[in-house]
Amino acid sequence: MKPDRKQAMKHLIQQVRTAMPFDLPEANLCSGKCNGCSQKLLEYLDSELENWEYRLKADETPDFGDIQRIAKTSKKIHKVLERNGLLDGNET
Repeated sequence: MKPDRKQAMKHLIQQVRTAMPFDLPEANLCSGKCNGCSQKLLEYLDSELENWEYRLKADETPDFGDIQRIAKTSKKIHKVLERNGLLDGNET
């Protein structure tokens, strides 16, 4: 059975929180080569995820576009973090 949209968003948020290095120290985020500000991108993504966590707790149902936007944004930020050497490239 397929999950409903709320469950799909919760699952996506959980996957993103697991795959992204939100807990890296600032010194690690801003050292070496930089193809986009890793710190600002992670802060942005974290705020988007927190927003949806709050909205889900308030019993709001995301539409498919909301889920797709979070997934697309997360993938783009993931690629930037890979280019910046913060991820090993095997995570999704």
